[in-house]
Amino acid sequence: MKNWVKKLAIGVALPGMLILGGCGATKTGGSEKGGIQERTIKAGIGLNEDHPEGQGLKKFKELVEKKSGGKMKVQNFYSATLGDDQKMTEALQGGLQEVTIPSTSPLVGMIKEYGIFDFPFVFNTEEEAYSVLDGKVGKELLKKLPEHKLIGLGYWENGFRNLTNSKHPVKTAEDFKGLKIRTMQNEVHLDAFKKLGANPSPMAFSEVFTALEGKTVDGQENPLATIKSSKYNEVQPYLSMTKHVYTPFVFLVSKQFWDKLSKEEQKIMRDSAQEAGKYQRDLNRKENEKALEDLKKAGMKVNEVSDAEKEKMKEIVKPVTDKYAKKFGQDLVDEMMSEVEKARKK
Repeated sequence: MKNWVKKLAIGVALPGMLILGGCGATKTGGSEKGGIQERTIKAGIGLNEDHPEGQGLKKFKELVEKKSGGKMKVQNFYSATLGDDQKMTEALQGGLQEVTIPSTSPLVGMIKEYGIFDFPFVFNTEEEAYSVLDGKVGKELLKKLPEHKLIGLGYWENGFRNLTNSKHPVKTAEDFKGLKIRTMQNEVHLDAFKKLGANPSPMAFSEVFTALEGKTVDGQENPLATIKSSKYNEVQPYLSMTKHVYTPFVFLVSKQFWDKLSKEEQKIMRDSAQEAGKYQRDLNRKENEKALEDLKKAGMKVNEVSDAEKEKMKEIVKPVTDKYAKKFGQDLVDEMMSEVEKARKK
């Protein structure tokens, strides 16, 4: 009887052990053998949920969860809930957060070459920018991220930056003089505004509205969709269509997290980021058009800046561009400008 019980116990235990062993193999061997596991992806951005970037992030969540059959879940955090761009990027490097989509500007302190996207008056249209971002130059810069514990899955759109202020319309280069303008902590932006005669004041994006409201600064510069979603029209009467810089977003993933993913999971992430990026770019362009009309209706005094005046501004800041072209790599800058010229001839 004892032998029979013992055999029965072994017979029951072995299948159970095999089942458990199989689960363990799937769980620990996912990155080597493929498959999709239960995962939670914490994704944070600095802008509001209703901004095109926020809507793009919602699309990314929807795509990842659909493509993974609900196994990979994305938790979205908006409005700098997890910190500003720099803090969230550092959280990715430390493996504390999985995804963030900052402007390229804050990355310059880590990878100087990203500073080429801060050069004033390089692009005239979004298509010109796409030719650089989605081409050889953009891909070369993405390759520099892994050594900094980051993976780049492509570029989304922040867009052309325009100036708002509480003093007067900016129609000419001379109109910049004396204006205290909030900028990002970015040496190209700082030097360019100084060259134009303004007083740039770097601060975190989350602090800008309060600074404008309290007159700590006179103005700020951002794309139209950001100006609208941040409600800057409530504290800034003047909007000048300077289109002085085109700023991309870069879709970043923690390398620590990425390396744990199977190839199948990595493909889901990459495909979803790129598909959501196309959606976000289209939405951003539409929203910028709508934002301009809404800001006018809200009472902002909007003025255009002539091409001739933009050329004057470009000439004034040329020494800044030349200085940083040498710093970031003249060959890289030349390649970017060559791509822009090709795009203009199409």
